Amino acid sequence: MAAGLAAQDSKPSNTVTVIRAGTLIDGKSDKPRRDQVIVIKGTHIESVSDAASAKLPPDAAIIDLSKATVLPGLIDSHTHIFLQGESPAQGGYDANILNAPLALRAARATVAARRALEQGFTTLRDVETEGAGYGDVGIKQAIEAGYIPGPRLFVSTRAISTTGGYPLEGYAPELDMPKGAQIVDGAVEARKAAREQLDHGADWIKVYMTHRSWVGKNGELVSQPTLTVEELRAIVDETHGWGKKVACHAYSGIGLRRALDGGCDSIEHGLDLDDAAISQMLKQGTWYVPTIAAYYTDWAPADTPEGRRDRLRASVHEPSFKKALKAGVKIVFGTDMGGIPWTEPIAQEFSRMSALGMQPMDAIQSATSRAAAMLDMEGKIGVIAPGAFADIVAVSGDPLGDIKALESVQFVMKDGKVYRSEGK
Repeated sequence: MAAGLAAQDSKPSNTVTVIRAGTLIDGKSDKPRRDQVIVIKGTHIESVSDAASAKLPPDAAIIDLSKATVLPGLIDSHTHIFLQGESPAQGGYDANILNAPLALRAARATVAARRALEQGFTTLRDVETEGAGYGDVGIKQAIEAGYIPGPRLFVSTRAISTTGGYPLEGYAPELDMPKGAQIVDGAVEARKAAREQLDHGADWIKVYMTHRSWVGKNGELVSQPTLTVEELRAIVDETHGWGKKVACHAYSGIGLRRALDGGCDSIEHGLDLDDAAISQMLKQGTWYVPTIAAYYTDWAPADTPEGRRDRLRASVHEPSFKKALKAGVKIVFGTDMGGIPWTEPIAQEFSRMSALGMQPMDAIQSATSRAAAMLDMEGKIGVIAPGAFADIVAVSGDPLGDIKALESVQFVMKDGKVYRSEGK
């Protein structure tokens, strides 16, 4: 098959496909296996075995990846398909909401989803639409119905923050400007917002526990807190009652402590984690989605307050990640794509994680089986094993020797359908 995305068939297939894998990283095991045969029936993996002893089903379609490294479809647990890395020269974030029609934003989100799939990311947790309402639910439905190609989506719809806690900002106070998130004040409004979003299709609830950040008088990173513990607990209680989870954007300080005290399921970004926060995350089983690469882009000039803040964010983030890694916090791969233009490689985050001390296999598992566990999809995605969805990617290099190999995915299968297959 030629390189690129194939058309998606909306009807389930019961065809049998066999993949010959030269090296298999199954997403769960600590060591790769050589010369494996993966048998796929329809949308699921039926068996995985050594090539020497495998019995190939008659009339099966054979895909020869015997010279490649084969992995589970990758999972990015922090994206924004309705953002495009907005350039300040083109109006920045505000233009997204003030100028772009929702149909245009949905079309761009469709392209973002396709680009993610092309790069081997067969599942995304998309953590809010940034003013596009419930558009992510629509994109998810279009993918599931076969109208457009894209990853399996777990969506967070509108997200929640407080008065003074989210753009649009800086306009005349007489103007009632639209916001990129749903604004609440008080536990009753917070619970109602969670109910609304869950009722309209949210798989996760996204909460902004911090907003602005700046360099404090002692050179520390200060982050403006938003929701109170009481407000967050109302959201968490409601969301958990629906069998869903809460992701909390939290940079540092008071807001991050409130996020943990309020019972969030995942900390997003977590730029400045002190020992107490790490201890609490371990005790509560909180997931950590650090999104490292995003904090090395679009720095303001170094001699400005914004520039000093940007550099401080990156500099405190590095030791936080290292401490969390050493302590055994459950770290999951996430990129903040959308904040980063979708034209950039999603897999660049692997190199950032590796540079800060995470072993390549650990990094791969953060984007496969560990992410699947966070999404309550353990054994179904993020692993190449019997019973799992047939989400499979391949690269020509060895990602355990050079993690950057994951930036050049050559083969993509999702639900047993091939979307990308470069000529060998």
